[in-house]
Amino acid sequence: MSYDPLDKRTTGDESPREERFPRGLVIRLFAYLIAGHVIAGFLYLLFLVGGQNQ
Repeated sequence: MSYDPLDKRTTGDESPREERFPRGLVIRLFAYLIAGHVIAGFLYLLFLVGGQNQ
C-alpha cells in the first residue's frame, strides 16, 4: 500500500509510518541472513582446514 500525503481520504488515526513489513519480506530477509552466515562459515572452515595442510 503506497502513501500519498496529498490524499485527503485517510483519517487522522492511521499513520503510514506504523505499517509493518510484509511477512514475505521478513521471511526472505531472515533466510538470506541465515544462508549468508552458513556460506561464510563454510568458507571460513575451508580456509581453516586448508591453512593447516601447509
